[in-house]
Amino acid sequence: MPLITAEQRRTLRADVTASLVVFLVALPLCVGVAVASGVPAELGLITGIVGGLVTGLLPGSSLQVSGPAAGLTVLVFTAVSDYGLPALGVIVLGAGLIQLVLGALRLGRWFRAISLAVVQGMLAGIGLVLIAGQLYALADAKAPGGGLADLAGLPRLVLATVTSQNALLALAVGVGTARLIAVWPRVSGRARVVPGALVAVGVATALTALFDLPIARVEVTGLLHAIQPPGLSDATRLADVGLAATVVAFALIASAESLFSASAVDRLHSGRRTDYDKELMAQGAGNSVCGLLGSLPMTAVIVRSSANVQAGARTKLSRVLHGVWLLLFAAFLPQALSYVPTAALAGVLIHAGWKLIPVKEIGPLWRDHRGEAVILVVTAAAIVTTNMFEGVLIGLLLAVVKTAWAMSHVHISVSDSGIGPVRVRLSGNATFLRLPRILDTLDALPQRHVELDLSGVRHLDHACMTALQSWADERNAHISRPDAEAGVLGGPDRAGTAAEASAGPDTAGTAGGAGGPGRGSAGHRPKGPLP
Repeated sequence: MPLITAEQRRTLRADVTASLVVFLVALPLCVGVAVASGVPAELGLITGIVGGLVTGLLPGSSLQVSGPAAGLTVLVFTAVSDYGLPALGVIVLGAGLIQLVLGALRLGRWFRAISLAVVQGMLAGIGLVLIAGQLYALADAKAPGGGLADLAGLPRLVLATVTSQNALLALAVGVGTARLIAVWPRVSGRARVVPGALVAVGVATALTALFDLPIARVEVTGLLHAIQPPGLSDATRLADVGLAATVVAFALIASAESLFSASAVDRLHSGRRTDYDKELMAQGAGNSVCGLLGSLPMTAVIVRSSANVQAGARTKLSRVLHGVWLLLFAAFLPQALSYVPTAALAGVLIHAGWKLIPVKEIGPLWRDHRGEAVILVVTAAAIVTTNMFEGVLIGLLLAVVKTAWAMSHVHISVSDSGIGPVRVRLSGNATFLRLPRILDTLDALPQRHVELDLSGVRHLDHACMTALQSWADERNAHISRPDAEAGVLGGPDRAGTAAEASAGPDTAGTAGGAGGPGRGSAGHRPKGPLP
């Protein structure tokens, strides 16, 4: 009996081939994300290696690939700017431990409850900030830092670029890189097997070296030199409220991005589905290791994951091997990165940032679900004008308010024939959000006998119940005069139907009726609460 069956050989061949494709996709992205985050390029490779060798071996999602993500670039850049590079390891380690706890508590599935509009708005905001920052790298200029500052500085950037020959050369290289990535999928034949980002960066690097262009290139410090494990003094900084909030932001945003990516990857293949709790723990384990090494945070990345699936991967071996190839490159060929122009990496990230913006979805979303479109736009704008954490919180709050408003729909029908009682029926969910409308309708009723039917109300919150009780008290007091018609508040304890209201004062709480005007006093109204 052979040690390896024919089917196993086919699976192994497919996984090895897919791992090489994923490696070629991941290499420029790992380096580009690191440079855009303001950290040594090697740290991006370390995170990619850990994503393959640690997270790749753990259970959760079999075909999803993890590594440094463009979605966290803005958050990492801000954290490094505010707290310094040594604090990055503590932040990532803390985020990884939080993910481990969330996974152990089986909270992974709850991340799927986040509004899709908030997630799309978050990605759009990240894309806008990423593009704004990388426009400076296209011209070998330093970004001011921050979404609004980067946008405000664009006119000065344009003026500085058009007056500098070196800046124009860098701009041409970056724009050409982004353009080649965009058109590469249209290339016919087997050439499309090679990732467009790798081809574009390779062409840009070759031209820069061939013509010895005077533009900035990636700085290489060495793999071991780039590793900076956090020390005890760095750990004590977790007492800083701002740094602790950054840790929470890293954990929540990385978890949400990873689990939404898992959901998308599951739709690309027919194999085993993702266990969200185990995947969250796998991400936490990977981020914990990245934190101990002082490298970038990781998430599951949809670009690498989809490339893995499309390349024919069958098992988790493909993502583990992609980490092996990254390790071999970082160990033996790190100096090759020193030939890569930073403008080319900026072009890669601008293309990645543009893909984060759901341009095609906004129009249909506005036509069919206008409230969701507003949440998307507000979330994106909030991220650009504030920061990632606050922008996402604003989006979540807006989504909750929108849902509460939609769920508090109440229908009010008034039946008034001109003679006899005025019948008012409420149905739906009577909450404080709709209370002004309810009271305006009731206050506009004629001063006659009123029957209020609450049998169609599915939910009546405390604020609405108290307001209706007060309205009934005031109405009865106002019409308690002997020469006035009296009002009815129907159904104190059961259904509150109009039929019960007409049954008499003992069951309907009638103020005034067949027994004479003396029964119109407030003292004859039942004391039981509204339903």
